[in-house]
Amino acid sequence: MTDRVSQANVQTLLNETPFTPYQWMVFGLCFLIVLLDGFDTAAIGFIAPSLISEWGIDKGDLGPVLSAALFGLAFGALSAGPLADRFGRKSVLTVAVLIMGVASIVSAFSGSLTSLTIWRFITGLGLGAAMPNAVTLMNEYCPDSKRSFITNCMFCGFPVGSAFGGFFAAWLIPHFGWRSLLIFGGVTPIVLALIMLVALPESVRFMVARHYPADRIRKVLSRITPRAAKAESFTLDEMREPAHAAGEAGPQGLRLIFTRKFLVGTLMLWIAYFMGLVIVYGLVNWMPVLFKESGVPPAQASIVAALFQLGGVGAIFFGLLMDRWNANLIIAAGYFITAIAVAIIGQVLGSGVGSLVVAVFLAGLIMNASQSSMQALAAEFYPTSGRASGVSWMLGIGRFGGIAGSFLVAELSRRHLELPQVFLIVGIPGLIAAAALLIKNRAAGPAGGAAMQVVAH
Repeated sequence: MTDRVSQANVQTLLNETPFTPYQWMVFGLCFLIVLLDGFDTAAIGFIAPSLISEWGIDKGDLGPVLSAALFGLAFGALSAGPLADRFGRKSVLTVAVLIMGVASIVSAFSGSLTSLTIWRFITGLGLGAAMPNAVTLMNEYCPDSKRSFITNCMFCGFPVGSAFGGFFAAWLIPHFGWRSLLIFGGVTPIVLALIMLVALPESVRFMVARHYPADRIRKVLSRITPRAAKAESFTLDEMREPAHAAGEAGPQGLRLIFTRKFLVGTLMLWIAYFMGLVIVYGLVNWMPVLFKESGVPPAQASIVAALFQLGGVGAIFFGLLMDRWNANLIIAAGYFITAIAVAIIGQVLGSGVGSLVVAVFLAGLIMNASQSSMQALAAEFYPTSGRASGVSWMLGIGRFGGIAGSFLVAELSRRHLELPQVFLIVGIPGLIAAAALLIKNRAAGPAGGAAMQVVAH
């Protein structure tokens, strides 16, 4: 006689079990991955003033090096999602973190802008592959009732890492030079990748969707709930396009996000994320330089600029709202307010550091809460078989918005626009992002597809 039941629904087990220490361990590792991603992405902006001084270059020459990692981020994300939907989240994630670390260390020893640009691109490949897979893996270990909240809490690692980079750079660079910041941003991911090899599990939802042996799924789920040990097989109810077979290899995930059911939502997610990153990277990469031009001392300029990214902790509040109400409308409202808040930064320049601190922090609070919530919105929109592709392609296409933002501010600066005009123009993409999410909400709703069941024996 056996106590085992024939089947157990994976998501039901996750929904009916309190969040366990094992899930918190997954959360912690994913949080650190995204934190280091934020740190490394923002690092180049904080070393920009040092590059201008040491290499005797004009600030306009920094456009390619500031954007190199963003190109890498785009291509890394576009390739990593389909790979993760085929081979698993853990393996792609671990390799991505290793690439990020090694390339950052090598870039620290660059002797020219060309060399630095090349290695920042390679660093970006790792950065771009790591973030969407961390979001996807975390999302797939969450209960339905707290998925947006927990995913947003995890993704807060990105703005915290960017902000920490600013505070750390203000102390580290004067003492040890700009290269030390890149070395620190390289050694730490390598250590983390070694820990991930041992401690990080594969996504349990992915294992069911890809028909992994029940014993392997049971071993992981038993660390979350003892009820998993009683199951002979595991099922997963999905929101899917019925025409596609569950767990199909190859480009299945990528095909799914372009099906009729998901196409409008996919395109609107791309537009919203693209426009959000025009604002984020336009400001993160250029605020230290722009603030210095306006008369703010360099050390203070780095700290004030870092406050913009620190505001990303507002995503925790957005996550709570998204789990209760229409997530599309909540984020759209955030982008609309962002457009106004960014324009205000330009108006308070010259009014004293105190006013600037308040304006930057408030703008960052709303902007990053909105932008950081987009990953949870995309992860909820797509099913397991296409989730990594959907999230990573939104991030990958969006990265070109970051590239556009960097070159936009460089061009506005080259044309000698007044700083209030620069911030006014940079805020306009927030209005476009808000409109895109309103269209997604009307056309596709928060989720799509038809329900079907996936079984792993």
